[in-house]
Formats: sequence, structure tokens, C-alpha cells
Amino acid sequence: MEILNRPLRAVFDALLAPFRSLDPMVGLTVVSLVVSIGLLWVFKRTSNQDKLADVKRKIHAGLFEIRLFNDDLRAILRAQGEILWHNLSYLRLSAVPLLWILPPLVFVVGQLQFHYSYGGLEIGEPVLLEATLEEDWEILAGAAVGGGGRPRLELTTPDGLRVDSAAVWSPTTREMTWRLVAERPGSYEVGLRLGDRSETKTAVVDDRVLRRSPLRAKGAMNQLIYPAEPPLAEQSPFEQISLTYPEVEVGIGGFQMWWMIVFFILTIIFAFALRKPMGVTI
Repeated sequence: MEILNRPLRAVFDALLAPFRSLDPMVGLTVVSLVVSIGLLWVFKRTSNQDKLADVKRKIHAGLFEIRLFNDDLRAILRAQGEILWHNLSYLRLSAVPLLWILPPLVFVVGQLQFHYSYGGLEIGEPVLLEATLEEDWEILAGAAVGGGGRPRLELTTPDGLRVDSAAVWSPTTREMTWRLVAERPGSYEVGLRLGDRSETKTAVVDDRVLRRSPLRAKGAMNQLIYPAEPPLAEQSPFEQISLTYPEVEVGIGGFQMWWMIVFFILTIIFAFALRKPMGVTI
């Protein structure tokens, strides 16, 4: 999965770079336009356009028949049955292009989620950094065990980011928690070391539209859900490392909305507006 996520991160970072300092709606609008053009192109190339057009004509004919014979119950029921059948045919014809469209769309949404769903850490506001260890962390970490079975886990932070509390260890959940405070804007890399194994976690203190990762973990499924950072090494004693970013919404017309709602609304609007110029029947 990382083979796909690595170039996708670079592509979306580059695509959204000109809009980092602008209102989030600007970048979302541009991305929605690009995505709608891509979806229409794929739909046109992978669907039977002639059959789709024929089915749509038959559906419209059925609707016209209902209006024309609105006092003939038998004709109305027959027309409704034909409309239902043609709708099923439309869904069948649309299934193939959807199979081509949905997988890349999932990856697009996964990348956009970590640019538009989280805000940067605020200066002076404490946030939690949590490291969850594997069940056999003692073996994986080279027996880095302290008194009382507590792991000898070291945390290092760069200038501009400081540790604001002593580490809290929860043996039942295998979680070590720290409280961090940002002192100035920047993009930082926090280091965690346990025995002879080490990992890092990014921390972004910036209000611009940037990629932010609240979780770094192992496994293909986590890479699909959290693609904003490379996965942890499979032999790492860390199961996952998380950082609490504030969740944000996109402002539009005086209302605050989840970015994904705005994205899909804009994509649908652009797709319907461009379908005739691009010669696509949908």
C-alpha cells in the first residue's frame, strides 16, 4: 500500500501547494473540478454510452406515457413497471464504470482527508502524544524493561516543541502518554526510542492547508485509512503512535461543513455541468 501512498502524498502536496495560504474552499474547488473531469473521462471510456443513452430515452418515454395517460390506471402501471426495469438496466450498465471509479476515488479522499479535516497544533495549547506498544514489545525492543515492567521509552522533541508532563504508562492498554506544547510555528519530527528500536511522528504547528497525520500505525488497512505518513516497521515494538490534532470544518456561505460534503457536492455539480461539453452520457 505504501508503494501507492508515497507518490500520492507527493502529488497532492504539489497540487495543493499553491492554495496552502488561501481559504480551504479554493483548493477544494480546484480539486473537485479536476476529479470530476477525471471521473467523466473514466466513465466515458469504461461504459457503453449508446446503451446508456437508449435506456435513458426509454425511461423518459415511460414518464411521458404516465403524464399522457394519467387517467388510464392500466397504462400507468405498465409504464411504471417498464421504468423500473429500465432503471435496473441503467444500474447494471453503470456498475462496470463504477468499479473503475471507486478504487481511485477512495485514495483521493484518503489524501484529502489529512489536508482538510485537521487543523494545526496551536501555540501554547497542550496536546497528547500516545505510543501504543505491541503485546510482545519486550522481545521486539530487546528487553528494554525498567522497574515494575515499565518500558524504558525515550522521547525526544526538537526546539519549538516541548514536553509538558512526565510520561504516563498504562500497562493494561500498553500505552505511554506525554503532553506536548508547541512554542512556535513549524513542522516537527518527534523521536521515540525503545531499546534498539526507534520511530518518529510528525507534528505540524501551522494554520495553512497542509498534510497532517493524527496516527501512524502498521498494516495495509491502516495505510488505507491513514495514508498521510509511512507505516511503522513490521518488526517495530510500536503498534501505533497518535497525536491529537484539532478537527476543523470548511466555511461556506456562513456555515461550517465537513469538507467531504463540500467536496462531493462540488464534484457532482462540475460533473453535471461538464458532461455535455465532454460528450458523456451519465
